[in-house]
Amino acid sequence: MTVIGLTGNIGSGKSTVARYLQEHGAEIIDTDRVAREVVEPGKPAWQEIVDTFGREILQPDGTLDRSALGRLVFGDPAARARLNAIVHPRIREEVERRKRAFHNRHRDNRKVLVVEAPLLIEAGMQEQVDQIWLVVVDPEEQLQRVMSRDGLSREDALARINAQMPQGEKLRHAHVVIDNSGTPEETRRQVAALWAKLNGEQISRSCPPYHSLCEQ
Repeated sequence: MTVIGLTGNIGSGKSTVARYLQEHGAEIIDTDRVAREVVEPGKPAWQEIVDTFGREILQPDGTLDRSALGRLVFGDPAARARLNAIVHPRIREEVERRKRAFHNRHRDNRKVLVVEAPLLIEAGMQEQVDQIWLVVVDPEEQLQRVMSRDGLSREDALARINAQMPQGEKLRHAHVVIDNSGTPEETRRQVAALWAKLNGEQISRSCPPYHSLCEQ
């Protein structure tokens, strides 16, 4: 099997690319969903978060108030690091468990598993995947998408963008780059071309970083 780590910063369109890959037959592990599951009330990560940040970041039903927690950590790198140190190991463990289950189901098939992870590199998940596919977007387009999607002011949207590893830094780790600055159809065509190359075994870990189709 092939395991693709699909990453990109906020507003880049990772979920759109993941959906296109799923249409081609890939199975998706959405680490945003995994992250929500590992911090459910009563889970060890939930307890550590409460112990670290206080019950003020809880909803009345005991679930995390993600907006309150986000306001706290996006403006404080040290607090964000503490939160990541709690959550990231649990995400890596759960992804590894799901990878094993996927492998056991498809041991004799050439199936593709996509780990959709906005913080793939930051969370140290590179070794859990065979290839890193990076979704990039024009910075102004990214800003407008984040503002529109999340109902944020320009200042708040920039704070969230700037809290992540710069897109240029992530390019150094990428085997494949997908530019999602254009129309959905343009992106869909890029994904279709990459899928064809993947099945032709023309993309591998030996491809140089930051090479959109790994053509040699």
